[in-house]
Amino acid sequence: MEKDLKSNTVAGLERLVVGLGQPKYLAGYIFSAIHAHGVNDISAITTLSKLLRAKLVEEGCYISKLDVVDKLTDPDDGTVKYVFGLPDGGRIESVLLFDDDRRTLCVSTQVGCDMGCVFCATGRLGLERNLTAGEIVDQVNVAGGDARISNVVFMGMGEPLANYDAVLDAIRILNNSKGRNIGIRHLTMSTCGLIEGIERLADESIQPRLAISLNAPTDAIRQKLMPITKRYPLNKLFAAVTRYQRKTRNRVTFEYCLIKGINDTVLHAQMLVKRLRGIMCNVNLIEYNPHPGCGLKSGGRQAIERFAGVLKDAGVETTIRLKMGQKINAACGQLGSKRTGKSE
Repeated sequence: MEKDLKSNTVAGLERLVVGLGQPKYLAGYIFSAIHAHGVNDISAITTLSKLLRAKLVEEGCYISKLDVVDKLTDPDDGTVKYVFGLPDGGRIESVLLFDDDRRTLCVSTQVGCDMGCVFCATGRLGLERNLTAGEIVDQVNVAGGDARISNVVFMGMGEPLANYDAVLDAIRILNNSKGRNIGIRHLTMSTCGLIEGIERLADESIQPRLAISLNAPTDAIRQKLMPITKRYPLNKLFAAVTRYQRKTRNRVTFEYCLIKGINDTVLHAQMLVKRLRGIMCNVNLIEYNPHPGCGLKSGGRQAIERFAGVLKDAGVETTIRLKMGQKINAACGQLGSKRTGKSE
């Protein structure tokens, strides 16, 4: 039994209250109090009887809450970075992005990451542990106090599919109409390409958007940037994507970080076009964001626009992602580069 009530889906709470000899519908009261009204103390769930509240405490149940240890705002674009402290001393970061009426929160799913992608600062930290569903959801709760969150992307610190169960529970919690009620097509899970996770996701009753961090058109290039390629070469990855699309009929987003002299030439773009044939997809192009200890460089805006032109001319839906949050180390690939209390 999950003792942290914030980590429980409605179904999990139903099992909990029934196990305490209480009617199942009370689970909805608990869920709504936590996720719609921001209650962080069992004693404050006044829709429950005092007896049930006492039973929950007696069983060791509690409601977790993240501590904000730092909050930074980029003076150029208004991007906000939250640094959260965890009970065991860990640190995670999430980023709130403003784009017209869209309020997108990029959340973390692990403390650190062990995927080792060379262009990502988080990969240099290694993996400390997985986050719980409650810790993932609470990033949205905190940022939601500053702005109404319209979209959540699981693209912060960590590999979401390596923490599959907690991330899926977080998605179920955020999507539930009794809580945040964020539409499922406004929830996006990103992965470096863990095939087993992609195949599990295809069989789920709930279908968030899927984004895959690709970053290269060939195994030789990708393996230099992403060690996971040795375990999952591109042919196997794209076979899994094809199976996923046959089952779900969902489009996939491919994220592509352009790095000067490594994966950003016209030839690379042409090779990528060939690789994407037959796949229902769109491509997000991301300019490499520098961070301490990494010698990679960006080829600049002109290189990105040239690359995008090749994709668009070939009929590939392509977006150049705006550079946001660089001054506070909140841009893509920078999370963890200057953590509070830790010198990188």
